[in-house]
Amino acid sequence: MRGAPTILHLDMDAFYASAEQAAKPSLRGKPVIVGGLGPRGVVATASYEARVFGVHSAMAMAQARRLCPNAAFLIPRFALYRKVSDAVMTLLHTLSPLVEPLSLDEAFVDLEAGGTEPTVEAARAVAERLRADIKAVTGLTGSVGLAGSKMLAKIGSEQAKPDGLVVIEPGTERELLGPMSVRTLPGVGPATAETLRRAGIHTVAETREAGEAELVRLLGRAHGASLFLMAEGRDERPVVAERDAKSISVEDTFDVDLTDRTRVQLEIARLADRCVRRLREAGRSGRTVVIKVRRYDFSTLTRSETLRGPTDDPAVVREAAARLIDGVETTAGVRLLGVGVSGLADFTQEDLFAQAAQAAQAAQAAQAAEAVQAAQAAHEALGDAGRPPGPERPEPVREGAGEASEDAEKPRRWLPGSDVRHAEYGAGWVQGSGVGRVTVRFEEPWSPPGRVRTFPVDDPALQPADPLPLLRPDAEAEAEAEEAGGPDGPTPGASGPEPGRGPGQPVTSRP
Repeated sequence: MRGAPTILHLDMDAFYASAEQAAKPSLRGKPVIVGGLGPRGVVATASYEARVFGVHSAMAMAQARRLCPNAAFLIPRFALYRKVSDAVMTLLHTLSPLVEPLSLDEAFVDLEAGGTEPTVEAARAVAERLRADIKAVTGLTGSVGLAGSKMLAKIGSEQAKPDGLVVIEPGTERELLGPMSVRTLPGVGPATAETLRRAGIHTVAETREAGEAELVRLLGRAHGASLFLMAEGRDERPVVAERDAKSISVEDTFDVDLTDRTRVQLEIARLADRCVRRLREAGRSGRTVVIKVRRYDFSTLTRSETLRGPTDDPAVVREAAARLIDGVETTAGVRLLGVGVSGLADFTQEDLFAQAAQAAQAAQAAQAAEAVQAAQAAHEALGDAGRPPGPERPEPVREGAGEASEDAEKPRRWLPGSDVRHAEYGAGWVQGSGVGRVTVRFEEPWSPPGRVRTFPVDDPALQPADPLPLLRPDAEAEAEAEEAGGPDGPTPGASGPEPGRGPGQPVTSRP
């Protein structure tokens, strides 16, 4: 435990939902629920307006619809969330080299390692400036906890929600933790909480009073001893700058149980390709391929195969996953499939062999190109009249003529919340679709709430688009101009920032 609250925990407020509200002016101040929209979908995040109705993360989407039927139900847009997260993490790295990301919207920061003076006043000033900077850069809000340990800093940020700052000063830990549920402590999940409940232990104070010996008897030496220290408010875990991922995986839950064996195999192949894309985006390779299968009765099993060396080859991962699924009985029904890769490394065992194979392929391609050119020259010399007898050459397929490609035959799916652009009306987002029609609201993050229009789902003027930034690209320049009073200088009568308060800093914060 430190003698000053120099460990900071940041947790962005209702991150996904808040980002959607910032991106869609018509949804600001209204309930927004982000997650899977199918019959078995799960809530990822609910805005504070939706939480009033009892909606929370990890809730079944069907239940969320019953509790808050008038909410906007949207698919997640991770491309947008990652951009916002990158901006927030960049701000955190200006405070200290020791930043420990926990997710896209949550991180620990060791302020002392960044040179912050180990005092309550200095740590509070840094935290207030951080919150103001996040608001200025992203338009979103985050809650901050400051304490002498990671456990207490996280508890502080939870108490600060939404859009607040809580400082837990050293010496107040036991009094603060005492009345809290034992589930507040790290490492206490449902199973551990149930074991403690049977022993009459419900709060942190009761956990402390039970004593280390009793906790070891109930939970085992390692877990019991660790839990006793946490209940005492002692947490010596350091902020770790690099949290190395142990595995990379993807999974899908299906609206209807899969019983067709061919469909299961196709889904496994598709998931394997997605997993490899994520693997390559992270610049990693992996040695062990894992599949996950959840059956119709919720029983879940995993199977794994370890390769001779780490790989990021989609064909290798796909083939390993196919071998694994071949050994699993799926005809009774499958509700979830997943593919993962573990045993991660920063290189691939096949690199040298791949280079040789690529060189051979390039040589073969060059020879084939020379043969084609020679054949074309011979045909031109003979002309159509002198062409040797043989099968008729096929006419080239013109775009839009003849049989359409497989992708073109598939109807476009317009999912609620996804970004689109219309040739005439510009940028917008899908409000809903059905019966061959799609409804779009045309607005931008910096515009007033926009108008709604409906189109055929196959309207060629309507196309998918990338997310727009939450703030206008020239917002920073406009803010500087406004602060200076425009091009003609400061506004008459303007007195500038309040004494002791920098531009963009809040006037007050939650104590």
